[in-house]
Amino acid sequence: MATGCGDAGGDGTANGSGSSPSTTGASPTGASTTVRDRVEPLADPVAPRLPVTVPSADGRTVTVASTERIVPLSGSLNEIVFTLGLGPKVVARDITATFEQAAELPVVTRAHDVSAESVLSLRPTVVLAEGTTGPAEAIAQIRDAGIPLVVVKPAKALADVGTRIDAVAAALGVPDSGTALRKRTQERIDAVRKGIPARGEKPRVGFLYVRGSAAVYLLGGAESGASSLLEAAGAIDAGKESGLTKDFTPITSEALAKAAPEAILVMSKGLASVGGIDGLVKVPGVAETPAGADRRVVTVDDGVLLSYGPRTDQVLKSLVGQLYGEEE
Repeated sequence: MATGCGDAGGDGTANGSGSSPSTTGASPTGASTTVRDRVEPLADPVAPRLPVTVPSADGRTVTVASTERIVPLSGSLNEIVFTLGLGPKVVARDITATFEQAAELPVVTRAHDVSAESVLSLRPTVVLAEGTTGPAEAIAQIRDAGIPLVVVKPAKALADVGTRIDAVAAALGVPDSGTALRKRTQERIDAVRKGIPARGEKPRVGFLYVRGSAAVYLLGGAESGASSLLEAAGAIDAGKESGLTKDFTPITSEALAKAAPEAILVMSKGLASVGGIDGLVKVPGVAETPAGADRRVVTVDDGVLLSYGPRTDQVLKSLVGQLYGEEE
């Protein structure tokens, strides 16, 4: 879900997942709209051509002979598989794959932490993992059981969207569907970018990763994964611009003062975990920023914000709408 400057409910873990993501947008007049949280499969998916032998991002070579029972180990990978038209073959999901078509599947991964026993109990014929999926012992256990497991490189930028789609499509024996989905996705992203309002000054946006229940309060830097989206939306990543070169750094009053964000981007469940905007501005240093003083908060659902997949155009559209007050 993408929301305007308001509170979001729920709890869970962040990940890196067409109609749009489920969207509850606060318009300038206070009206709101709701869009069902669904993915849009390709209109004409093709049947897999198998077996295929593909490179895995961990340096291995993997042969996939069947896609009858697919287990994607992240929300983003679930989304890509469903959008390629292979949703009926998926037998499990990551906790962040909350879109309607996958919502009833059993959960086998939480915050990149996979249960090998749960995966193996579902008798998968192929498993798709992220480079960040672990623990290593669980991945080894799945492989030792003779299950083909393909690792896909994690995404950090818009430029990674097409590469990930191609990698998943190749592993499942549907490269033509991958080409079609890559083209559709890029066209939709380009269309959103063309509609971004021209502004004399770019808004400074700070990406905060917060989990109040775990006392985790972090400010995103150049490697957080959000920079590419913010820059595509015509904004400045305040953390990156202030000199933060890594992914995240603990929030301090000094770091926030240096970043001086005019708006704060936060995942919806993270916002809920601190008690909404009222709780967010109580995080040390937030109230003293221009964003905190104006209570200007932009939120996007955890499962789609950094997924860099087929719904990235909708994430970008939501960011643009919230930043410039033109969200439908």
